[in-house]
Amino acid sequence: MGDTGRATPAPGQEPPPMPRLALYALVVCALAVTAAVVSFVQGSWLGIVWVLLSGVSSNMAWYYWRRRPQRVTG
Repeated sequence: MGDTGRATPAPGQEPPPMPRLALYALVVCALAVTAAVVSFVQGSWLGIVWVLLSGVSSNMAWYYWRRRPQRVTG
């Protein structure tokens, strides 16, 4: 099948500054927080769902950020 190990950048090649999935999760988190605020301002308790979604997406962003390839110095 395929290699399941971490991808290592070629020598002299910089890894991307932030993984895409972490960036997407961060955007979803910001949008969910905005939707929660709007829901609560309008008096809807549906904002609780948005708060929960923002919590899950922030955890995903943190996970993918910590999983990013580290730069090799030396």
